[in-house]
Parts: sequence; structure tokens; C-alpha cells
Amino acid sequence: MSQSVIAKRYAVALFEAAQEKQQTLSVQTDLKEMKKVFAGDKQFGELLISPKFSTEKKKELIGQFFNGANQLVLNTLYVLLDAGRIEEIGNLIEDFQELANEASGVAEAKVYSTRLLSNEESTAISTAFAHKVGKQSLHIENIIDRSLIGGIRLQIGNQIYDSSVSAKLARLERQLIN
Repeated sequence: MSQSVIAKRYAVALFEAAQEKQQTLSVQTDLKEMKKVFAGDKQFGELLISPKFSTEKKKELIGQFFNGANQLVLNTLYVLLDAGRIEEIGNLIEDFQELANEASGVAEAKVYSTRLLSNEESTAISTAFAHKVGKQSLHIENIIDRSLIGGIRLQIGNQIYDSSVSAKLARLERQLIN
């Protein structure tokens, strides 16, 4: 959860509106895509913050750039622009994602492995670890880390489950030294 009270308020309002209109999944999908755009194109975010352009010009740019996005998402961006809070979009997306995950019983997880996991492996990891954190399933982001040698390291929130070969070797080394 972000530390921004402002972003949290906007995220809650957007989440409630999306639930009311039964568009939570659509909004969530569009927000994930926006996150990629803002992360990948820093200049776009800077342009929206820049005082050189009017709010109307920025709204027009957003409308063109995110053409086809859910109207609730677009309206939220417009409100952020009007309020001079567009820099909160990253925090808003993070907070919305957490609200949506909480409502659907899903947790975000990062799985570090030496190779890309298959769908079956990801499903097995999700099934095995979801109950440990009190969720129905995990949304897994697979990150390649060759330093693990083998095995996996799983991070769910602030919990880490490390069954990598490098961690096992480190534990063995500590046992032998003591």
C-alpha cells in the first residue's frame, strides 16, 4: 500500500465506482497497462506534470493516448489533472491493485528462479503457498535470477520463502562454521 493518503482516497473512490458498475476487472486491466506506459515512458509523465501545457491540452493528450480505456479510468485521470494531482497516478494504481486483490482473495507474489516457470509450475506454486498467507490464489510475477543456482525464492508481501540452492549452501556453510 502506498504511503499517499491522497492516492488512497482516489483509489477507494475508483474501486467503489468500478464495483458498483461491475467493471473492476476492466479497470484493473487498464490500470496495469497504464502503469507499464508510465514506467516505460518517463517523458509522458513529465509532460502531464509540466505547467507549459493547459489542463485541457493534457486531457486531450490522455484521451488520444489511452483511447479505448475504461471511461472510469479516463475520468479518474481527468479528475487528477483538474486537482493538480496527476503525479499520484502510480500510487493510485498500486492502491487500487491492492484493494482489488483483497476483494478477490489474491496476493501479489514474486518468484525468483533461474529460468522462466511454466504455467503448471506457477499454478502449483500458487496453490501451495496461497493458503499460507490466507489467500485463495497468488498472482505470480516470475523474475529470472541466475545467482540462485537452482530452486526458487518466493516473496509475498514482506514474507520470503527461500528454497534456492544458493540459500541452502549458505545455511550449510553457517552450520559447518559454527
